[in-house]
Amino acid sequence: MEWEGREESQNVEDRRSLGRTGLAVGGGVVGLVVMLIAAFLGINPQQLGGLLGGNQSANRAADPEEERLAKFTRVVLRDTEVVWDQQFRDLSKKLGKNCTYRKPTLVMFTGHVDSACGSATAAVGPFYCPGDEKIYIDLSFYRELDKQLGAPGEFARAYVIAHEVGHHVQHLLGRELRGPNPYTDHESVRTELQADYLAGVWAKHGDETFKFLQKGDIESASNAAFHIGDDVLQKRSRGYVTPDTFTHGSADERQYWFLEGFRTGDVLGARRLFSVPYDDLRPRR
Repeated sequence: MEWEGREESQNVEDRRSLGRTGLAVGGGVVGLVVMLIAAFLGINPQQLGGLLGGNQSANRAADPEEERLAKFTRVVLRDTEVVWDQQFRDLSKKLGKNCTYRKPTLVMFTGHVDSACGSATAAVGPFYCPGDEKIYIDLSFYRELDKQLGAPGEFARAYVIAHEVGHHVQHLLGRELRGPNPYTDHESVRTELQADYLAGVWAKHGDETFKFLQKGDIESASNAAFHIGDDVLQKRSRGYVTPDTFTHGSADERQYWFLEGFRTGDVLGARRLFSVPYDDLRPRR
């Protein structure tokens, strides 16, 4: 993926140092002041410490590889902002009403994080919280994607970000992406597959805008979609598959709908994920 040298998003919160050591507020006048201010404002002292530049492992040397991943994440997020801003303007014309793309914030954390959707650890993987319109990611997930899940490549990582941004697009457009009479069975799977589709739509228009795709990039992303399918993950973790417990869709489904979004580039085509019977979501061999 061609990404270096391009603009980075400013809508990023870097909480990685909080996850590593936390804020040292237990001793001294500064610590007491931080605790009192936090209590008065009703916020987490660690978050306040991040804003005030508290003692957060300041002497810890930055990991060059991790910093490169952080920069990559900012660039890809900016790419999504540009593409979705334009797509929402186009939708305004198609739908005859104002559609404004409100940019999400991406939070980089280490180990654990607090969100409007509750506390979470890195084990849950990247996630989107509609309550605060933020995307959360522990950058170690990229290494897990590569080494443990068998999905290497920079565009595989870009797909992960684009999928979570897809959930933000769903949050903003609401009923517009479900159509007039949506199916509501298997809602979680439909929602996740639609986010995969929207990631494909972004890849299509992003390449038209930035020319960032290189040979093998789409295959890298579709391979990632396949390897995080519910059936593949269940088979790896416990040796058998129970389709009735799927929450994100099968490997074939995730791969298919990402590629379908890339093929069409049609945002409103995402309605198909809620307009057809569940069995029809499965790719035909």
